[in-house]
Amino acid sequence: MRDFVSSYLAAYGLSDLQLNQIILAVDEVVANLIIHANHEDESQFLDLRLTVDDQVFEIEIEDDSKSSYQPSLYKEPDLQEHIRIGKKGGVGMTLVNRIMDRVEFTTTGTHNVCRLYKRIV
Repeated sequence: MRDFVSSYLAAYGLSDLQLNQIILAVDEVVANLIIHANHEDESQFLDLRLTVDDQVFEIEIEDDSKSSYQPSLYKEPDLQEHIRIGKKGGVGMTLVNRIMDRVEFTTTGTHNVCRLYKRIV
């Protein structure tokens, strides 16, 4: 997945920082769908689509899971407190929301769809 995203985005002249941030955001969403919606069921698949329109990357990640992923229930953690107590995990969607310009989740039937948007400058 990382190689696919990296290869696709390479043609757009992004800095290493921009490229790695987008890959990190996609990786976090994919991990959340695999773990929380698909419960690490190896028989489940994800579809990944990347498009560019008017200098905006749209990355669509879709699964066909038996349960919905509800990021609206996600409460952004207090990062200072996370660091203070040495807690690991639980900050992935915070990173995604800070890296990307817009993040949308929809669930229809058994499909979770995440759309990530990033303007290229």
